[in-house]
Amino acid sequence: MAANITNSSDASFDTDVLKSSQPVLVDFWATWCGPCRALAPKLEEVAVEFKDKMKVIKVDIDNNQATPANYGVRGVPTLLLFKNGEVVDQLVGNHPKENITKMLTKHL
Repeated sequence: MAANITNSSDASFDTDVLKSSQPVLVDFWATWCGPCRALAPKLEEVAVEFKDKMKVIKVDIDNNQATPANYGVRGVPTLLLFKNGEVVDQLVGNHPKENITKMLTKHL
């Protein structure tokens, strides 16, 4: 995993994401998910490009089932962008990096 991406869990989600002073892009993923693995390098690039403006956090849905359920995550990968503890945008599926960057830029 890239140095600019961290993992979160059901236990730490509140602190890691909801109470963050910066916007947070959360990647809900699973180890068995092919599109999740294909998305990972793009998220690493985004994490580097936006490192001073936001955080990128991954949540493994198999090990942390409460948080995805709370946010209605039904498929992976799902990207949720949180700002001030609220979801402000989302992308579902393996999107091109440009789509992710466009979504982030709109909210930063």
